[in-house]
Amino acid sequence: MHYDVFNGDADGILALLQLRKAAPQASTPVTGVKRDIQLLDQVAQQTDVSSVTVLDISMDKNKTALEALIKRDIPVFYCDHHRTGEVPVADNLTALINTDANTCTSLLINQHLGERYVAWAIAAAYGDNMVAAADALCEKHGIATDQQAFLNELGVLINYNGYGASVDDLHFAPAELYHALMAYDSPFALQTDRTSPYYQLQGGYADDMAKAQALAPEHTSIESTIYCLPNAAWARRISGVLGNQLANQAPDKAHAVLTLNPNEQDYTVSVRAPLSQRHGADEVCGQFPTGGGRKAAAGINQLPKSELTSFIDTLNQYYRKQ
Repeated sequence: MHYDVFNGDADGILALLQLRKAAPQASTPVTGVKRDIQLLDQVAQQTDVSSVTVLDISMDKNKTALEALIKRDIPVFYCDHHRTGEVPVADNLTALINTDANTCTSLLINQHLGERYVAWAIAAAYGDNMVAAADALCEKHGIATDQQAFLNELGVLINYNGYGASVDDLHFAPAELYHALMAYDSPFALQTDRTSPYYQLQGGYADDMAKAQALAPEHTSIESTIYCLPNAAWARRISGVLGNQLANQAPDKAHAVLTLNPNEQDYTVSVRAPLSQRHGADEVCGQFPTGGGRKAAAGINQLPKSELTSFIDTLNQYYRKQ
C-alpha cells in the first residue's frame, strides 16, 4: 500500500494535488489539522507499507519514523520547506528540501513538475502567504488580474480550513477537501460551480473574520502586535489566516495570534515574522517547550497563561535587535 502523508493546509493539500494529477496512484491519505505534523508515526506503525510520499511536514519532527521506514527499505519521496535536522542519506530516500523563507512545498512541487499545474501552485503559495512568489508566477504566466485575485482568495480559504484543535473544528476534514478539489481540472472551475468547496469556505471565513476583527489587540508596540482569541472553534479556525492578514497590513512588524486552548490554561500561538525580514519566528518559538516552525512562520502548541508576558518580551526583544 502506498501512503500519501501531507499537511492539512493549502500548501500540503495542493502539493499532493499537483503530484497526483501528474501521476495518479491509489493510496491511503494520512493528514490532519495544520498543527498535526508528526504524521509519519502513523505510517511507520503499519505493516502493509510499500512506498510513501511525504509533503509539507518537518523532517526534523518525523526523523524517528522516517529512519524506521528507511531501515525497512521502503521507498520514500520527501518534499518540504521546514526544518530538517540532518537529512538521512539512503538509496530509498528522495529528498526535495528547501528551507528558504521565500518558498513552500507546493512551489517546490511546481518546479519538480515543470510548472504543469501552476495555477494550483499559485493558490497554494498565496495560502502560505508567499505573496511575492505567487505574484511573480502570475506575471510570468500572464494570469489576468481577476483570476489572480481568485487564486489568492482560494489559497487563503483552503489554508483557513486547516486550523483547529481537531478535525471537528474544521469545515472539511483535510483528506475530504483534497479529494473534493481533485475532482476539478482547474482551480477556476471551482468558481463556476456554486456547490464547490470554495463557496462553502467563503461563507465560513467571512463569519469568523468578522468576529476576529471586532477584537482589540492584547499588546502593540513598534516591534509587534499580539492578539489573544477566546476558546472557540471560530477562533481556532481563523487564527492562522488572521496572522497572515496582519502581517500583510504591517510588513515591518512581527505578529502573534494566541488562541486559548480548550483546557483554558494555555494558548496555541501562531507567530509571523515581519514580511520585511522573514526570519526569526522559529527562533522565538523554539525558546518555549512546545514551540517550533520555520523562519517566517512558527508556533507554540501550549503556552501557559503565566508565560504570556515572557513570550511578549521575547518576541519584542528579538525584533528590537534586528
